[in-house]
Formats: sequence, structure tokens, C-alpha cells
Amino acid sequence: MSEREVILEVGGVSKSFGGLKAVQDFGLTLAKGDLQGLIGPNGAGKTTVFNLLTGVYGPDVGDIRLGGVRINGLRPHRINGLGLARTFQNIRLFGELSVLDNVKLARHVRVRHSMLASVLRTAGSVNEETEIEDRAMELLRLFDLADRAHEDARSLPYGDQRRLEIARAMATDPKVLLLDEPAAGMNPQEKVEVAGLIRRVRDEFGMAVLLIEHDMGLVMKICEKITVLDYGKVIASGAPGVVRNDPKVIEAYLGVEDT
Repeated sequence: MSEREVILEVGGVSKSFGGLKAVQDFGLTLAKGDLQGLIGPNGAGKTTVFNLLTGVYGPDVGDIRLGGVRINGLRPHRINGLGLARTFQNIRLFGELSVLDNVKLARHVRVRHSMLASVLRTAGSVNEETEIEDRAMELLRLFDLADRAHEDARSLPYGDQRRLEIARAMATDPKVLLLDEPAAGMNPQEKVEVAGLIRRVRDEFGMAVLLIEHDMGLVMKICEKITVLDYGKVIASGAPGVVRNDPKVIEAYLGVEDT
């Protein structure tokens, strides 16, 4: 069996804020079809890693490559255009826009025609707008949101808003999807549903998925590999069963008793 195509390569990445070393010598490899988790106690540096990958921050040292292209220093919209999309721990939908328009707006990162062509309503731009709407509705059907397409996004129940945020990220046709606590605030049934949805997205679209999640049951259930951060450093990486029983991971989460 041939090796899968490597999509994201991170090597030796560090980031400090003043005297605080938020991330130290971080490395990660994601291949097409991977479903990996990034976990650690509060303040371990997980969201900083996501911000480094998406261009919110630039690394002090190290390399980040997406599809072989070095993306250090690129602005977030450029990185998104190259194929990396994310969701956020705190939902960032456009609440006053419709569910459909939220997805269509994200889809415009793939627009080929100019603003002038759109204003003049050329045949090409009209066809492209039709394609954008068709693709947006296809994603809403996948996420069981099609029947609410024309409602304001803010009117959706919390779990549906979470799903809409993933659908919006998917609208950019990412090679890598970063999910920041996709199950946060969900009830047990919603968590089961979102776990199945994440697997389905990975399987049907063949992209690489990296998720941050505090629900260890969900992470251990769906991730094939887990990287553990503590104080900005990787302390363990491997299959769920290996990570779960690693003494350094147990200490990071539970502490050790004074002797």
C-alpha cells in the first residue's frame, strides 16, 4: 500500500509572548485522510498552535508547510485559500445573516470572477453564483440544516450553530480542517452526532482533520492519533491507547501526590 499524501507538515515551531513560551519546538504531520487530536490541560498552548497554523500569529522559529508550500508569515485569508480552514471555540457565525448566506459567504474564497463581473452580472459571474448556492445547499443537506437555510443563523439551537460553523469551514474546500472544541457545550446525544459527522466529513471528502477537544471520551473514540501538549511542549504522541496510559499525560491532567 502506498503512503498517503502529506498535507500539513509542522517542524520545530516555537512562539513566545514576552517571557512566556507559549509553544516550544512543536511538530506535527497530517496526511490526507488523517483524523488526529490535539489535547492538553487549560493553558497548554493548543489554541496558540491553531493560531500559528492559520496565520493569526507567525512562529518565532520553525516551519509550517501546507501542501508543500511554506506558509510562515502568510495572512489568514491566503492560508485559507491554500486549503486550511478552521472553526472556533467561541462560535463566530454572522448571526444576522441566513444560514445559507453564512455558507455562501465562506464559499466566495473560491470565486474566480472579478467584483466588476459580479456588478455587471456577466454570464460567467451569474453561473458562478448559481454554483456557489448549489454547493452551499449541498453542504447544508449533509449537515441536516437545509430545512433551515433561510432562517437567521442566530435563531438556530446551539448544536445546530456548531454544525453550521463546520459547514461554513467546509465551504472553502479545505485540504485540512481544524476544529476547535467542536463538541463544546453539547449534550451527550449531540456529541454522538457530531462525532459521527466528523468521521463522515473525513471519509467522504478525504481531507485531514485536526481537532482540539476537552471531552476525552470523544477524542479517544474518533481520533487515530493524539498529540498531547503541556506548558507548550509535546509530552506524548501516538495512538489513543498509548497516550491514555502514558505516565506524563496522567500527571499533566491529574497531577501527582506530594510524597
